[in-house]
Amino acid sequence: MLTDIRWELLLQIMKSTGRIYDKTEHRMTFEGILYRMRTGIPWRDLPSEFGEWSTVYRRFNLWSKKGVLDKLFRSLSSMADFEWVFLDGSIVRAHQHSTGAATESSEQIGKSCGGNSTKIHLAVDSGGLPICFDLSEGQRHDILHAKSLVEQLPTR
Repeated sequence: MLTDIRWELLLQIMKSTGRIYDKTEHRMTFEGILYRMRTGIPWRDLPSEFGEWSTVYRRFNLWSKKGVLDKLFRSLSSMADFEWVFLDGSIVRAHQHSTGAATESSEQIGKSCGGNSTKIHLAVDSGGLPICFDLSEGQRHDILHAKSLVEQLPTR
């Protein structure tokens, strides 16, 4: 899935966070995370070639909480092709049980006639790869996040 050159780049960025060290199984774990995100399968259905599903899930959770994946996204975003930048939004329907429980985290789930939903507002480069994003309730208009997205664009 990942070439050796790409993995070395990703590993250097991940190690620069000071929260991860070089382990041989990290590559398969990362590829397992990419596979799961691409296919949308449940964690438990992750093919065994990526290792134990629970290990892949635990590392994904840990790397998310420690900011490793955020640092990775921001570093890769700075390498984007800025010939053109496009802004767009996409609505993601939320599961019917996704709201109602009290949590400490801020969730961007809104209620509308179509049900519970979240909107992802994106700025993408000329190749369609994400540069930055905002989350909002599903009924929010894209233009309300345009200024924020432009301000988040990395300086060249």
